[in-house]
This record gives sequence, structure tokens and C-alpha cells, in this order.
Amino acid sequence: MDPAGVLHRLERATNDHDLEALVECFAEDYRNETPAHPARGFHGREQVRSNYRQLFAGIPDLRARVLRSAEDGAVVWSEWEMSGTRRDGADHLMRGVVIFEVSEERATCARFYLEPVDRGDGDADAAVREIAGVTS
Repeated sequence: MDPAGVLHRLERATNDHDLEALVECFAEDYRNETPAHPARGFHGREQVRSNYRQLFAGIPDLRARVLRSAEDGAVVWSEWEMSGTRRDGADHLMRGVVIFEVSEERATCARFYLEPVDRGDGDADAAVREIAGVTS
């Protein structure tokens, strides 16, 4: 078992836009949990295939980087940055954490916290006021 190896294969397959190699990084019964957006969670690697097919088509220069990672047994915590330019000319930039569980050289489960980068001008105080519903 090599959780970090799965992570590196996934990064390489993403950067090579190799859909089949990417899908092979995931178990047939893969489970994706997205705690900040529960409705986006899914089961099965065919949804991985569908997701990345759309990403590769919509962001032809998509690049992924694992910025940091740490292993704990069958679990690997990873910090990602994904960037590129969408077909409509807009910049694409996502950052966040994905926590993978690995078995038999494939990801079996992930807790997915990768989000588009908010390039707004609000500072920390403005963000907390918005979260708390404070108007002053």
C-alpha cells in the first residue's frame, strides 16, 4: 500500500490529461464526500470519469500541483492547487485539501475541500461579518 504513490499518479495523470490513467487511481466503489457541499458527494469512479472529462474539455491547459501531503497509515492528506484557463478565457484557480483513503493502490474514499479561489476584495473582518450576519 502506497498512499503517496496514488497521489503522485493522480497528479501526473491530471497534468497529462490522461483520463484512463486518472480513473485507474480510483476504486470501482470509490466514495467522494464533500462536507461543505453535501449534495455534490457521489459514489463510483464513473462520476470521476465524467467530472474530469468535463474539466479537461473546459480547461484545456488544466494543471494540478500537490503543494503538501502527509500520510497516516492508509490515509493521505493533500493540499492541491489546480489552475488553467477556461475555454471562455476566464482564469481557473482552485485550492484546498483532499483527504484520501487508499487500499490496493487506489483511492477508496475522499473528503474533498477543493474550492474556487475567491478573488473578492473583502478582508477577514468583512468575511466574518457576512458569515455572522452582522451588518455594521
